[in-house]
Parts: sequence; structure tokens; C-alpha cells
Amino acid sequence: MTETVALAHNDPYALGHGHGLAVGHGGGGPASKRIIVGYGFWIFLLSDIVMFSALFATYAVLVERTAGGPSGRELFDLRGAAAETAFLLLSSFACGLASIAAAARSARWYYIAMAATCVLGLGFLALEISEFARFVSDGDGPTRSAFLSAFFTLVGCHGLHVSAGILWLLTMVAQVFAKGFRADIMRRLLCFALFWHALDIIWVGLFTVVYLMGVYV
Repeated sequence: MTETVALAHNDPYALGHGHGLAVGHGGGGPASKRIIVGYGFWIFLLSDIVMFSALFATYAVLVERTAGGPSGRELFDLRGAAAETAFLLLSSFACGLASIAAAARSARWYYIAMAATCVLGLGFLALEISEFARFVSDGDGPTRSAFLSAFFTLVGCHGLHVSAGILWLLTMVAQVFAKGFRADIMRRLLCFALFWHALDIIWVGLFTVVYLMGVYV
């Protein structure tokens, strides 16, 4: 038995980077549940990104199919889109502060940061809904042309994700209020933060491809 342990200890290919009997994260044992949950949620996010990639590709193909109607250069208001971008970027920053507050077990700052995230997210949605309403009232709804169908589908899908994220945010606030910063709550908060930051990244691409290129290209 002693000889077996010695061989395992000296084997550079043994589990645990040369410490075959080591247990736990970083010593050759299983990763923590938090890491496993985060990794699994990243796989879900990648599937969501694949869906948005298909919507981006569809928009790129149909962007010139205006059917005699207005193009992005005539429709888009860059000031409004820039304001939406600012709201979402600031909300992502506030979400990061909420994660830091949760790690520090500071309930007060967690609630403040989550409230700021929620308000900024709602501000983003308000601007987006206002833009959609303006287009529809002017007769430029999703049925006006293939270009507008692709636009409303792509931007609207992102808006639906933001709406779902706000509902998730409210759920996380309620769970922390009821149960505190338990380990399972912290894992759910990690997933929420990954989801919210991913929406921020997708919007940066959307703002560039749809609004900036639509106006200047």
C-alpha cells in the first residue's frame, strides 16, 4: 500500500497534477458546484448567441429589401439608440456592483445596485418601445418590408430577453430578501449576471450593425 501511494505521488500523469490522492478543486478533485453551474449556463448562453447570429445574418441579407419603403438611414435616430446603449451599459455596471455586494454579503448595497440595474433596464425598454411605436404609427411596422420585418424581429427579440432579465432580477431580489445569501442563491445570481452581461454584449453588436451601419453605410 505504501509503495502504491509513493508511485501515485511521483507519477506526473496522475490525477491532481502529481498528487494522485488530492481531493477538491485545484487538487485534481471535482470542481465546485458554482463552477459547474457557471460552465453549464455558459453553454446555454452560447446556444442563445447562435440564435442571435442567425437573426443577424437574416437582417444582413434583408437590409436592402425595403420594397420602396424607408431605409435605416431615414428611420433610425442615433441619439435615441445611443441613449439606449448608455442605459444598458450603465445597467451592466450596476449589475457588476450587485455581484460584488453579494460576494461581500452587503444586503444594503446589493438592493441598491439591483434597483439601479432594474431602473436602467426599464429605461432601455421604454426607449425601445417608444421607437417601435413611432415606426408603427408612421406606417413603418414589421409588415411594411422585409427589412423592417428583420429589424423588428432582431431588436424585438433582444428586448424580450431584457424583459425576461428584469423579471429574473426581481426574483433574485425577492430570494435574497427571503433566504439571504445562501450558496444556491449565489449560484443563481451568478447565472443572472452572466445573462445580463451577455445581453449587453449582444446589444453592442446590434447597435453597431443595425444603427451605425444603417445610418452611415
